[in-house]
Amino acid sequence: MKNTITLILLFTISISFSQSSTKKADKLFERMWYKEASVLYELELGKFERRNKTSTKRSDSTYVTLLKRAGDSYFFNTDMKNAHVWYDKLISDYYADVDADVDADVDAEYIFRYAHALEGIGKYRDAKRWMKEFAKRTKNKDDRSELLDQNGLSVEDVLDIEPAFILKNVSVNTKYSDFGPMYYKDQLVYSSAVDSSTFHTRIYHWNEQPFLNMYLGELNAIESDVKLIDDFSEKLNTRYHEATLAFSPDETKVYFTRNNFEGKLKRDKKGTNHLKLYSAELRKNEDSIFRWQNVKELPFNSEDYSVGHPTVSKDGKLLYFVSDMPGSIGATDIFVVDILEENTNTAQDSTFTGYSKPRNLGEKVNTAGREMFPYITDNALYLASDGHLGLGGLDVYESRIIDANFQKPVNLGAPLNSELDDFGFIVNKEKNKGFVCSNRLTGKGDDDIYSFIRLPKPDKPLCEQLVRGYVSNSITGERIANVKMTLFSGDGKELETTTTTISGAYKFNTVLSCATKFKVTAAKTGYESKEKPVLTLSENGETVVALGLETLNELIVEEKGVLKIKIGIIYFDLDKSFIRNDASIELNKIVLLMTQYPKMVIKIESHTDARDSDAYNLKLSDRRAKSTRDYIISQGIEANRIESAEGFGESQLINNCKNGVKCSESEHQLNRRSEFIIVKM
Repeated sequence: MKNTITLILLFTISISFSQSSTKKADKLFERMWYKEASVLYELELGKFERRNKTSTKRSDSTYVTLLKRAGDSYFFNTDMKNAHVWYDKLISDYYADVDADVDADVDAEYIFRYAHALEGIGKYRDAKRWMKEFAKRTKNKDDRSELLDQNGLSVEDVLDIEPAFILKNVSVNTKYSDFGPMYYKDQLVYSSAVDSSTFHTRIYHWNEQPFLNMYLGELNAIESDVKLIDDFSEKLNTRYHEATLAFSPDETKVYFTRNNFEGKLKRDKKGTNHLKLYSAELRKNEDSIFRWQNVKELPFNSEDYSVGHPTVSKDGKLLYFVSDMPGSIGATDIFVVDILEENTNTAQDSTFTGYSKPRNLGEKVNTAGREMFPYITDNALYLASDGHLGLGGLDVYESRIIDANFQKPVNLGAPLNSELDDFGFIVNKEKNKGFVCSNRLTGKGDDDIYSFIRLPKPDKPLCEQLVRGYVSNSITGERIANVKMTLFSGDGKELETTTTTISGAYKFNTVLSCATKFKVTAAKTGYESKEKPVLTLSENGETVVALGLETLNELIVEEKGVLKIKIGIIYFDLDKSFIRNDASIELNKIVLLMTQYPKMVIKIESHTDARDSDAYNLKLSDRRAKSTRDYIISQGIEANRIESAEGFGESQLINNCKNGVKCSESEHQLNRRSEFIIVKM
């Protein structure tokens, strides 16, 4: 967003200059005057390109920094069209380019921002590709990687969500930022940067707009439009930002967001002015008129981090809010505190008089990105986020509450969500009506307030899915037969087992619902077991799940569906069966493997070439098989772990070098072999 969202999602208003920067653009950027900074960065980029038009840009890391800052200046104001211009140059020329002769670090966070910029201009196919790239680069390092890898839910699935909202841009919107609606009695309170001053307008240089104040609006009969009445409260509005508020159930207490302001702006050691939560009470003044009075700062505020965006549970016992306080998972997280009665604080919570210690809602709701603008109802939490898979910028999500636990947030789809920022969702669930905010380009100005009607879910035909797939060797790609496949429900209940066919294929008969979580596991002797969580597709059909298995040890291979131990050739002297020193070296590999896997049972099969008589070869191979068995037992392996040791003579040749056929010595050698077959592990 070009103003408010950026203000409140980053939660800071910095007025400090970078001491190490010599450029005005850097000073403006550090001061978060992004609109002015972007102009200067573009001028600097133009100068750089003109100076270096005959030489490579890769020779100067300054250019990379300028590209980052130019893109960020627009990204933080949600101008995705211009952010894309500079991020595209950055990613195209520098990301993961091992040949780039430049000391510049373009980390994965710029892939995340680039993907959002692509969504912001409607390039969803390209955005999907770069989301996957971000997920690959940050696997096991960033919780957003699993949310954005699209192995289950994809961008296409979000785009295909059936429209469930009808939106209308309300009359109270201006060319400035209008957002943060909240029900109050039969009216609506909201925040706006509209210029309400008579003589002098105070400008917030982040977006070159007046500061935010709270206003009272009148709802029409069908709650589809809003008309300005007046300032919400002269007592609560100050010279700086006030926005996003919530009321106690009896509407006699209000919680609201404001700059850290007490007569003047207060800042941390870096010169940053954070946001704080305040409360006020509705009381009679000396003229017996009810006014908002007794403004108090909440005890879990800080000079070092921001707190804002309140919402109160329907029973008035819980206060939810957004913060970047220590213990946050991402840029901004949703927290909750208990609202305590007087003198009920425990010793542990004594520093938070009237409130418990803040608790993070956890990784199911919060991500490494930004979670903001919570709104709580009896059975759901609504929030805005850019860390969960969405359509671009901030999207609105619904987290159902089941047995007092928040479920994984679900994207509410278009048209409620758009390619830019969508946030500030509130709803009257009895009427299926409410309000949401967006800076989509079809609005009147910057952030606009939209009324909505939530359509009832239509009766849909039963949507069912079957699960099938195949299993292959992850190294060779060869399909694997006789793999035990097990299907589990999302909560871990075993539903069905089957085995793969000779072609490595499998299919379960259990019918699952569409868009349902499940898990498939694969297990076979000699292979590492594998499990894969999946989401069924959203329409009738089959969900295909392919798995790759790796053998437990590099000596274990599968040949035509049989697991064998593959070692070097066991050489015997002519017409002899005793174990030579070079043969013992190879056989010791089997001893070590059987020691590592104490339940492994094998059988030994020895073979000869076709030279000499059939009877002689049969006896010779049998002596060699039993000599091999005796050596393995002599090294400490129990005799019962060798099921059999048998010779097959020349009866199982692996080429055409049979009696009477002229073959080379190397061709005959292929038939002189011992095989070690794994019976069980």
